[in-house]
Amino acid sequence: MTASPQQRTQRTQQTALITGASSGIGAAMARVFASEGYGLALVARTEAALNTLADELRATYGIPVTVAPRDLAQPGAAQAIFETLQQANVTLDALVNNAGFASYGPFAQADLRNELNEMQVNMVALAALTRLFLPGMVERKQGGVLNVASTAAFQPGPGMAVYCASKAFVLSFSEALAYEVHDKGVHVTALCPGGTQSAFFDRAQMQKSRFVRGRLMDAVTVARAGYEGLLHGKSVVIPGTGNRLLAWSTRLFPRNMVTRVSARIVAPVTA
Repeated sequence: MTASPQQRTQRTQQTALITGASSGIGAAMARVFASEGYGLALVARTEAALNTLADELRATYGIPVTVAPRDLAQPGAAQAIFETLQQANVTLDALVNNAGFASYGPFAQADLRNELNEMQVNMVALAALTRLFLPGMVERKQGGVLNVASTAAFQPGPGMAVYCASKAFVLSFSEALAYEVHDKGVHVTALCPGGTQSAFFDRAQMQKSRFVRGRLMDAVTVARAGYEGLLHGKSVVIPGTGNRLLAWSTRLFPRNMVTRVSARIVAPVTA
């Protein structure tokens, strides 16, 4: 659903905060929310990429854009973002917790610091930002939180153990919050995309994975599905028929079978 010109005008004063906004799904989210008339606060580690995107969105949509470069792996980053928006007198109408990354390979061989940073970004920072901004939405009886999980949330992931576990947290956390605030005028949605075209797989060093060789959705399609799901108050959104079938079918089979299949899907292609 695309907003009418009148709706866009009415939403000009609304603001969405998007983490991990410098590329991939995050940048696509920024463009979708901007096209709907939202002002934006963009968070990512790379200030130059954020500034480039902010300039594009200001020029294209004439919206206010605040750039807040932060590394969410650092404890205290969520509080710093919250205080920055408070000092700027920005009232947040939508929080998009998109930032996240994966590590690839056996956990016993993983770099511990990287795994801890992954948990900090994927779970701790997400929960902290939600806790900081959600009370204001509840008080105003208006707003929404869009948490980017993954189809990986529906099964264990040998070779991506921490990532899959972290996305299971995001899904469960989001569904619980959606119930807690369903009668308070606030929506909470978990977006669970499958493989999506982005730099995600390069950072995870997954180029040889069988999963990456499959069909990947484009980030704009995923972002639009998340926005529409939040707008309509859906607690879980899984873009793509194949992704939905894959996610829900895991409930029909024994967990040990699901784990074996998951391991095969993400395993390196040897030939």
